[in-house]
Amino acid sequence: MTARTANPVATTTATTAAADWRALGCAVRLVVTDPSRLDDCRETLKHWLDEVDAACSRFRDDSHLVGLNTAAAYADGHPVPVIPLLAEALSAALRAAELTDGDVDPTVGSAMAAIGYDRDFQLIEREGRPVRLLVRPVPGWRKVVLDPAACTVAMPPGVELDLGATAKAWAADRAATRLAADAGCGVLVSLGGDTAVAGEAPEDGWRIRVQDATGPVDAAAEGPHALVTIRDGGLASSGISARRWRRGSRPMHHLVDPRTGLPAVTPWRTVSVAAGTCLDANTASTAAMVRGAAAPEWLAAHRLPSRLVAADGTVTAVADWPADAEAHPEVAA
Repeated sequence: MTARTANPVATTTATTAAADWRALGCAVRLVVTDPSRLDDCRETLKHWLDEVDAACSRFRDDSHLVGLNTAAAYADGHPVPVIPLLAEALSAALRAAELTDGDVDPTVGSAMAAIGYDRDFQLIEREGRPVRLLVRPVPGWRKVVLDPAACTVAMPPGVELDLGATAKAWAADRAATRLAADAGCGVLVSLGGDTAVAGEAPEDGWRIRVQDATGPVDAAAEGPHALVTIRDGGLASSGISARRWRRGSRPMHHLVDPRTGLPAVTPWRTVSVAAGTCLDANTASTAAMVRGAAAPEWLAAHRLPSRLVAADGTVTAVADWPADAEAHPEVAA
């Protein structure tokens, strides 16, 4: 994630107000149910996202995450001090790894670099030279020892952390909860489609567009989609349509299978999940992409309302995902 902030664009309806801009390399959307609190909430959120970027970015030489990866390489497995914010973000990533049996693993940093995702996505060469790819499992999250009380991290040399699978969803949860408490109203925070809500929802709930497939990360979403309503918790989608590139004749995407260290081979182009938090929703949607054909049964066993879209557009709904959400296949305006 790299900070890329533009001037927010604000819109207002009779009962809500919204602002849109870019940060963390993705689209940011903030909606509040009290329009008078939009400006304060926007400034607080912008400051928070700057803090998250400085702590968790893999693409900033001055980030605390890059500093941890560098220091750990020379620490010979001894604990390295980290700031509390990075410790909390890493704790969220390790929890995601544990809940998914390693399908979502923060030790994919070296694997991501090896497949060409070694800089902000908008700077990646979309058509690059062939590269030699080897099946090589990532080191594994159990090799990372976090002491939250002491704010230290120990890991063997050669382990490089990447929090891209969890940091935005975790940040959205934290932001929505804080803003709702500070502003005393309902709040929606969406970071690249990872959406968290908190406080009192609008009378008709939060209406959210779930996109089947998207184009470039800096383009407006178009194509088939579903519309769903949530009143609390979070909703997240994981997919392989937007962050794609090629090395020679081989297509690449950003969802790495920790068991191979290579882009996951999956029948799904998008998986969307609703859960008690945005972090849990995103953890499940990412794990489902990696699990492939076994994903629907796994999601159903955890009673997570989910929508899985196959490469041909076929939709599989799981665990009470609303059927009427499929009544909106039109192209977005």
